[in-house]
Amino acid sequence: MKEYLDMCRYILENGEDRDDRTGTGTRSVFGYQTRYRLDDGFPLLTTKKMYLRPIAEELLWFIKGDTNIKYLVDRNVKIWNDWPYEAYTKSADYQGESMEEFVAKIKALPADDPFVVKYGELGPVYGHQWRNFNDQGVDQLAKLVDSLKYNPFSRRHIICAWNPAQVDEMALPPCHAFIQFYVSHDCKYLSSQLYQRSADTFLGVPFNIASYALFTAMLAQVCGYQAKEFIHTIGDAHIYKDHIEVIRQQLEREPYPKCQLVLNPEVKSIFDFKIEDIQIVNYRSHGRLKGKVSV
Repeated sequence: MKEYLDMCRYILENGEDRDDRTGTGTRSVFGYQTRYRLDDGFPLLTTKKMYLRPIAEELLWFIKGDTNIKYLVDRNVKIWNDWPYEAYTKSADYQGESMEEFVAKIKALPADDPFVVKYGELGPVYGHQWRNFNDQGVDQLAKLVDSLKYNPFSRRHIICAWNPAQVDEMALPPCHAFIQFYVSHDCKYLSSQLYQRSADTFLGVPFNIASYALFTAMLAQVCGYQAKEFIHTIGDAHIYKDHIEVIRQQLEREPYPKCQLVLNPEVKSIFDFKIEDIQIVNYRSHGRLKGKVSV
């Protein structure tokens, strides 16, 4: 994962210091691209401890078309909790509950409980746009699978999460906004390129790399290809100012060899994957590094 570390170094050395929406401040560059081979291992960062399960659970949540944190909360995945909790604290129903109490309540209640329906909902975020774009019944993911199988050389293998008509209804407008897929001339390999409008380099980017590399591998399997390359194109690539020192610490660490992704070969549909069908082997990493999420 030298490519990732080179990006961190480039931002530190060449970025401009900017104010931002969260009030934290960033060091930022505009326009950066990295390429990760998928045919020689899985690009899960090794210079800090990473966990594939929450990454995979979020991806499965997208594939389901779900937009309520209940699915993730039930599986102890915390990555989307900050935004609905922040919205809840501004509501008339807020009684001073902590984040932990709010999440525990979501977890304890059934999915159709009015509290879960109202306060666990994120709006028409990724899963909604992937499976029912603009509330018009357009299933981009189903169309993509069909296109990859039966029209491999199309230049329209695209999923778009950025929807200007609904972006103001989303708890967080899509950062990873647009992904395109590419089948090799011999119909053996599948590659992908993600355009990400905004990228939290320390917390978000390692997660995004692994997520879309996994998505590419899953699609490759069900469409009859082998995963070859993930290309990550970023608009605003930034390091939050309170992450600069931990990034410098990470840059002192030597990467370990890539791990390997193992998918259950019996899964033939992108919609049939379960968490137990997704595993990694031979993952070795340095210890955890922590950073605060800027909301």
